[in-house]
Amino acid sequence: MGKEHQKLQNRDQKARDVPFHTASEAEVMAVLGTTDRGLTSAEASARLERYGPNDISQVRKRPIILQFLEHFRNFLVIILLFAAVISAFTGGIISAAIIIVIVFISVTIDFFQEYKAGQAAELLRKKIVTNATVLRDGTVQELPIFDLVPGDIISLSAGDIVPADARVIGGRDLYVNQSALTGEPYPVEKNPAVVDPAQSLTEAENYIFLGTSVVSGTATAVVTKTGLATEFGSVAKSLVARPPETEFERGLRHFSYLMTQVVFSLVVFVFFVNALFKHDILNSLLFSVALAVGMVPELLPMILSLNLSKGAIAMSEKGAIVKHPASIQNFGSMDVLCTDKTGTLTENQIALVRHLDTEGNDSETVLNYSYINSVFGTGLKSPLDDAVLRFRHLDISDYAKIDEIPFDFVRKRVSVVAARKGGAIIISKGAPEEILRICTAEERGGAIHALDAGALARIQKIYEDQSTQGFRTLAVCYRDLTTTQTAFTVDDEKEMVLVGLITFIDPPKESARESVQLLARSGIDLKILTGDNELVTRKTCELIGVPVKGVLTGAEIENLDTEGLARVVDGTTIFSRMTPVQKNRVMNALRKNGHVVGFMGDGINDAPSIREADVGISVANAVDIAKESADIILLKNDLRILHDGVIEGRKTVGNTMKYILMNTSSNFGNMFSVAGASLFLPFLPMLPIQILLNNLLYSVSQVAIPTDNVDPSYTDSPKRWDIRFIKDFTILFGPLSSIFDFITFFILLYIFEANSALFQTSWFVESICTQTLIVFVIRTRLVPFYKSRPSRLLILCAGAITAAGCLLPYTILGSFFGFVQPPLAFFGVLVCLVIGYTLLVELAKIWFYRKYSSYVDRKNPAVG
Repeated sequence: MGKEHQKLQNRDQKARDVPFHTASEAEVMAVLGTTDRGLTSAEASARLERYGPNDISQVRKRPIILQFLEHFRNFLVIILLFAAVISAFTGGIISAAIIIVIVFISVTIDFFQEYKAGQAAELLRKKIVTNATVLRDGTVQELPIFDLVPGDIISLSAGDIVPADARVIGGRDLYVNQSALTGEPYPVEKNPAVVDPAQSLTEAENYIFLGTSVVSGTATAVVTKTGLATEFGSVAKSLVARPPETEFERGLRHFSYLMTQVVFSLVVFVFFVNALFKHDILNSLLFSVALAVGMVPELLPMILSLNLSKGAIAMSEKGAIVKHPASIQNFGSMDVLCTDKTGTLTENQIALVRHLDTEGNDSETVLNYSYINSVFGTGLKSPLDDAVLRFRHLDISDYAKIDEIPFDFVRKRVSVVAARKGGAIIISKGAPEEILRICTAEERGGAIHALDAGALARIQKIYEDQSTQGFRTLAVCYRDLTTTQTAFTVDDEKEMVLVGLITFIDPPKESARESVQLLARSGIDLKILTGDNELVTRKTCELIGVPVKGVLTGAEIENLDTEGLARVVDGTTIFSRMTPVQKNRVMNALRKNGHVVGFMGDGINDAPSIREADVGISVANAVDIAKESADIILLKNDLRILHDGVIEGRKTVGNTMKYILMNTSSNFGNMFSVAGASLFLPFLPMLPIQILLNNLLYSVSQVAIPTDNVDPSYTDSPKRWDIRFIKDFTILFGPLSSIFDFITFFILLYIFEANSALFQTSWFVESICTQTLIVFVIRTRLVPFYKSRPSRLLILCAGAITAAGCLLPYTILGSFFGFVQPPLAFFGVLVCLVIGYTLLVELAKIWFYRKYSSYVDRKNPAVG
């Protein structure tokens, strides 16, 4: 058994070292330990065990426990847990337990939502299983591509996806499209011949790659590498690294830093003042820790999780699976969407538009010859042939096929020979420049004319006019035959008569114009990144109403450095003839310019860009690695679903910011009041346990914020985190609440002559009422209740917590927290204070937004 294991190890080492494209066929077969009869089932099973499944999508799978623990890798969560530990060590066991439970619940909600979305995506992936034709046990079998192993002999034909990296050992007229790997837009010819050792692997004519597609011909190949060992596997491996920080994560991190600075500065100041001048060190420490806990928005992770879960559910109902819930927030911030043209803006189903004679008029003769060519052509069937056949059914019963000369990418044309009454005819259809190369005459006005310079200029003008309109154009020609031969070759494509041109277009989706208008009205700039030419793409944009600001080709991008590209990307709408690497460069240049970028793709080559974007988007029929890399998977390739996602994202950002602005300004105001009062009062203005209870009740009242209505005006434009805005808001509205706190202090001390217990109780009640009810003013830029209605659940929660805060001192539980019963007259004063505070905040809000309106419009902060 040891010798067999060593033998396998030696073979694996040889397989890693051997240059398969430069070795002879016999050497390749020997190294891989296979024969022309393929592997046996037993050998294949052993190799599958050793090499693993031929699957590059299983890149980032981790044990469930690690996936769960990863959600604790959040700066705000770490702050909360740190505060809980300090609170526990200083005797605040209950408050520590409350914080830990809240953190655990929010992390669990977040994990469960992401895990459930991942499972849904996995089910989608399993629904589409691709098979490969494999020679096993000397017989041809159809097996899932996941079961392929090095040494398997596979068969390929036109239309097949290459299931693994393989060395071609036999083939005929084999052309492979490997643009996903190399960016080369045209298929390349492959054959079994040994290549020059100096030639790179990707240029080797005898080597084919996983994920590329067979355009024409047939082939037999031996699998050399599978899974992550393939060339595309190396792309997949690059996806294992931690993805770049998104806009939402960056904003949350900056907010956490802000809270850390504010909390640390205030707490240290209060601790030293109290410890040095007023109270003993232990009480000062407990008081300072309570301040710290009170300042931290401990429900933010839960509010975020509830917001994101609500958004994910709404998205799923509209046809999208949200794999990573945080991407919904990024949706709300997205201001640039990069997408391909084909299949997203267009139907990806080419349609025949015109059939023109050599004078530019519609001609039934041109259509008839095109139809015969498409019907009798049995080689590579292109979408253009399908479009001809769909255009109209023609009766060609008078024609019978004799032979055909298949399409290839050198001639760029296909010819068929058909018998008809009175003789036979050869009809060719293909690229205009190649068709004109074999023509010596034209058919015009029912007569044959020499194809002179004037005729060529006229036909070239028609061709250019059609191209300018965005149409793909083919030329059609024929020659009458008098010969009785039955076999024809390329040499017979000569002295042809040009009959005309046929033009095609990939029609825009019916929903495309509406989708584009919705995105534009939402402040999202659409960028088209396509491998197609600029004329066709420009025509598509014209048909669906996309204003084209500028066009850049892949060749032009190659001549630009990073700085140069960053200067021109904002003013460009169409990026044509793009390679995968160039697409990624454009997207990163947009991000460098400060944009929040979404990228929509469905190919293997799109995976790195999908992962690099702030919002990675794929579709249900995309390749596995693209879906694996995506944040959101659309069940239907429709930009309207994207627009719905953007709106949900902005609602989520809006409700999240309501909580942040409410919590930071209110907590800052309260803690500012507490810190100020502690400097001149002979007792603590509020006991540590009362501060924690106040904070808990207030936080509970905010749990309903995720259900709140968001003003339609808020969702009109992208919304982003803006720390300066949050800071300015807090600095204004925090001290504003402290003004009424100090008024309350004055009334309690000099009118009610309150002792420490009555003071602490009354201020607790006033604090709960003012900071809880003020949510209805701060939650909107508009007049509350009149122009902007809160959700019923928010009203109920705020009302219930306000009532609880007022009644608590009159209950048995109140004495546990050190409360006494305030006189009824205090509640009359409280009503006046709440009304006055509400009016002042409303006036301040009007002034604040008026002053900052230009700043808001310029920076697009997450407030509106």
